[in-house]
Amino acid sequence: MKNSDSFQRFLFEDVGIRGELVRLDASWQAVLQRHPYPANVSRHLGQALAAVVLLSGTIKFKGALIVQIQSQGPLYTLVAQATHRQTIRGIAHWRDPVPEGSLREVFGEGRLVLTLQNDGTEPYQGVVALEGKSLASALESYFSNSEQLATRLWLFADGQRAAGLFLQVLPAQIRAEDDWTRLVTLAETITEHEMLHLPFEDVLYRLYHEEKVRVFEAEPVVFRCTCSRQRIEAMLLALGKAEVEDILEEKGRIEVDCDFCNKRYQFDRVDIGALFSDEIKSAPSSTRH
Repeated sequence: MKNSDSFQRFLFEDVGIRGELVRLDASWQAVLQRHPYPANVSRHLGQALAAVVLLSGTIKFKGALIVQIQSQGPLYTLVAQATHRQTIRGIAHWRDPVPEGSLREVFGEGRLVLTLQNDGTEPYQGVVALEGKSLASALESYFSNSEQLATRLWLFADGQRAAGLFLQVLPAQIRAEDDWTRLVTLAETITEHEMLHLPFEDVLYRLYHEEKVRVFEAEPVVFRCTCSRQRIEAMLLALGKAEVEDILEEKGRIEVDCDFCNKRYQFDRVDIGALFSDEIKSAPSSTRH
């Protein structure tokens, strides 16, 4: 299918408004293959993954952008991550049954957290209450309250694909209010079927054939988990030798499963002995000469 696993920027140059499109196919299927989600859970996770790709496209960074929902309701954890290399991963945790309905009905009382992990700098977090009818409306509220940028999102997902459309006023741009209203009104006519199945050029023609639109080259999106044995070793070192040895004593070995990709990492007594031996060898000496 054309535009499979693709992200594409476009720009209304004359009115200072930018847009983006994303469609996830194999990358979305890779997420679903690792966890058997109920339909209502997978729909929200797919929308979140589409959203995080769209939002990452507005930022110049090297690292990861994470959209996370923590709540007390049936769907109580949702995490979607995109990197500057357009790789994605995501996870959700829930209690049955997960109802249809508004964010409050699905998630209960909670909060929406956006975290930017930019290599070489401290992470930045923005937090807002989880309010609105949909994830799209909650994210729009975040941008309205935190960034003071008019922003709209349309997010869709089913068992095969996830897709999204994004519009935002460019910072420090002078524009007419009726330009924004016109472009948003046209976008409101898009259907789920069109977003999930039509090529991007057909979507843009369908919505904006009477507008002057500059379209940039599409970029590929792939599923990729960033877990590694080295990261797990760092976690074990952070726990400390005494606690790790207590776990070994109780269970005979240490097993750590990655929530995102289901990969299992195993450590026996020899592995742990070598790990903490290497830590001692690499520790700086306190002796002065």
